[in-house]
Amino acid sequence: MVRTQIQLPEEQVAMLKKMAAAEHKSMAELIRRSVDYFAKAKHGTGDDQRRRRAMAAAGRFRSGVKDLAASHDSYLAKVLGK
Repeated sequence: MVRTQIQLPEEQVAMLKKMAAAEHKSMAELIRRSVDYFAKAKHGTGDDQRRRRAMAAAGRFRSGVKDLAASHDSYLAKVLGK
Protein backbone atom coordinates (compact mmCIF):
# COMPACT_ATOMS: atom_id res chain seq x y z
CA MET A 1 0.00 0.00 0.00
CA VAL A 2 1.13 3.53 -0.70
CA ARG A 3 0.85 6.15 2.03
CA THR A 4 -1.01 9.23 0.80
CA GLN A 5 -1.73 12.47 2.58
CA ILE A 6 -4.98 14.33 1.88
CA GLN A 7 -6.66 17.42 3.27
CA LEU A 8 -10.35 17.33 4.21
CA PRO A 9 -12.69 19.94 5.62
CA GLU A 10 -13.42 19.52 9.33
CA GLU A 11 -17.02 18.51 8.58
CA GLN A 12 -15.87 15.59 6.42
CA VAL A 13 -13.40 14.45 9.06
CA ALA A 14 -16.10 14.52 11.73
CA MET A 15 -18.46 12.57 9.48
CA LEU A 16 -15.77 10.00 8.67
CA LYS A 17 -14.90 9.56 12.34
CA LYS A 18 -18.55 8.90 13.21
CA MET A 19 -18.98 6.45 10.35
CA ALA A 20 -15.72 4.66 11.16
CA ALA A 21 -16.68 4.28 14.81
CA ALA A 22 -20.16 3.01 13.93
CA GLU A 23 -18.77 0.43 11.47
CA HIS A 24 -15.72 -0.48 13.59
CA LYS A 25 -13.48 0.44 10.65
CA SER A 26 -10.64 2.91 10.22
CA MET A 27 -11.11 6.19 8.43
CA ALA A 28 -8.54 4.98 5.90
CA GLU A 29 -10.66 1.90 5.15
CA LEU A 30 -13.74 4.06 4.55
CA ILE A 31 -11.77 6.34 2.26
CA ARG A 32 -10.38 3.36 0.29
CA ARG A 33 -13.88 1.90 -0.11
CA SER A 34 -15.19 5.32 -1.18
CA VAL A 35 -12.50 5.65 -3.82
CA ASP A 36 -13.31 2.15 -5.14
CA TYR A 37 -17.03 2.94 -5.24
CA PHE A 38 -16.44 6.25 -7.02
CA ALA A 39 -14.08 4.72 -9.58
CA LYS A 40 -16.51 1.89 -10.38
CA ALA A 41 -19.44 4.29 -10.69
CA LYS A 42 -17.47 6.73 -12.82
CA HIS A 43 -16.09 4.13 -15.21
CA GLY A 44 -19.30 2.13 -15.57
CA THR A 45 -18.22 -1.06 -13.82
CA GLY A 46 -20.77 -0.76 -11.04
CA ASP A 47 -24.50 -1.39 -10.85
CA ASP A 48 -25.32 1.12 -13.58
CA GLN A 49 -23.15 -0.71 -16.11
CA ARG A 50 -24.68 -4.08 -15.17
CA ARG A 51 -28.16 -2.61 -15.45
CA ARG A 52 -27.38 -1.22 -18.92
CA ARG A 53 -25.97 -4.57 -20.05
CA ALA A 54 -29.05 -6.40 -18.75
CA MET A 55 -31.37 -3.99 -20.54
CA ALA A 56 -29.40 -4.43 -23.76
CA ALA A 57 -29.80 -8.22 -23.49
CA ALA A 58 -33.55 -8.05 -22.80
CA GLY A 59 -35.60 -9.44 -25.65
CA ARG A 60 -32.61 -10.87 -27.54
CA PHE A 61 -33.30 -14.49 -26.62
CA ARG A 62 -36.30 -16.77 -27.10
CA SER A 63 -37.41 -19.48 -24.71
CA GLY A 64 -40.12 -20.90 -26.90
CA VAL A 65 -42.55 -20.76 -23.96
CA LYS A 66 -45.63 -18.78 -24.93
CA ASP A 67 -46.77 -17.77 -21.41
CA LEU A 68 -43.38 -17.13 -19.81
CA ALA A 69 -44.06 -13.47 -19.00
CA ALA A 70 -47.38 -14.26 -17.34
CA SER A 71 -46.26 -17.43 -15.55
CA HIS A 72 -42.61 -16.79 -14.77
CA ASP A 73 -43.16 -17.15 -11.00
CA SER A 74 -44.57 -20.66 -11.32
CA TYR A 75 -41.79 -21.71 -13.72
CA LEU A 76 -39.18 -20.33 -11.33
CA ALA A 77 -40.77 -22.09 -8.34
CA LYS A 78 -40.73 -25.36 -10.27
CA VAL A 79 -37.05 -25.00 -11.11
CA LEU A 80 -36.18 -24.08 -7.52
CA GLY A 81 -38.21 -26.99 -6.20
CA LYS A 82 -40.81 -24.95 -4.33
